[in-house]
Amino acid sequence: MMADKKQITRLLKTARGQIDGILKMVEEDRYCIDISHQIMASEAILKRANKEVLKAHMTHCVHDAVNSKDCDQKIEEMIKVLDNLLK
Repeated sequence: MMADKKQITRLLKTARGQIDGILKMVEEDRYCIDISHQIMASEAILKRANKEVLKAHMTHCVHDAVNSKDCDQKIEEMIKVLDNLLK
């Protein structure tokens, strides 16, 4: 992986901490809207981490593949990822 591992690790650990907090909120029967807000915050962090991973992939892996025989494969791979993101 070419993304900044420290940054990705920090973001994922933050999301994990938030999810642990959400689980506790559910167990404590906290207010639904408060739980929903925390879920959205966790999703935002995961999206940010994914954006950084994909950015690094485009910058390094896809860029390097442009002048190689893997170009079509990398482009198809990114199309599939974009399809999943846009569902």
